[in-house]
Amino acid sequence: MKRKVNIAVLVSGGGTNLQALIDAQKSGIIHSGEIRLVVSNNPNAYALQRAKNANIKTAAIEKKKLSQSEFEKELLSVLSENEIDLIILAGFMCILTESFIEHYRDRIINVHPSLIPSFCGKGFYGLRVHEAALSYGVKVTGATVHFVNEIPDGGKIIMQKAVYIEEGDTPETLQKRVMENAEWIILPEAAEKVCEEIGEEI
Repeated sequence: MKRKVNIAVLVSGGGTNLQALIDAQKSGIIHSGEIRLVVSNNPNAYALQRAKNANIKTAAIEKKKLSQSEFEKELLSVLSENEIDLIILAGFMCILTESFIEHYRDRIINVHPSLIPSFCGKGFYGLRVHEAALSYGVKVTGATVHFVNEIPDGGKIIMQKAVYIEEGDTPETLQKRVMENAEWIILPEAAEKVCEEIGEEI
C-alpha cells in the first residue's frame, strides 16, 4: 500500500484557502496526500486556529524577528522533522529564495487570484490583483495554481479556472467570487493531482 504524501500548508492570514483544503481532505477530494502541518510566519494568523480545530499540527516562525536565511533555515528544519513531501502556499505572504526552493523543486505549489500571466509577479497580491483587473477592464479573470520557482508567479501552471467579471464589481466582491468559484475548487484538485504524481516517486 502506497503511503500518503505528507503536505505542509504555509499561511499568513485568515486561512480561507487552508479551510478549503481541510474540507477537501474530509470529503475525499484530497486522498493521495494528508495535511500534516500548517506553518505561519504570523503567530496570530487565524489560519493556525483553523488547523488546530482540524487537529493538524501547527508551527509559527516569526519572520520579522529573523533574517531571511534564519527564517528559511527554521522552516526547512520543521518541514524536515515532519517528513514533508509537498508544500502548499495558501496566502503565504513571504517570498522564498532560490536556495530554499531548490530543496523542494517541483514540490511547492501556490494559488494566485488571476489567470497567469495576467496581473501577477512582484507586487501583485491580495486586493491589488483584483484592483488591477478591474481598472484594466478585463471581462474574465480567475485563479491559477502553479509550481513555485525563483520568479514570483513564474512557475509552470498546473490548473486554471475562469471567473467572469460582473457589472458593478468592486475589488472586494470580485475577490470573494474568485475565491469561492475558482481558488477553493482548483487548489484542492491541483493538490490531489500533484500528490498522485509525487506518490508514484516516493
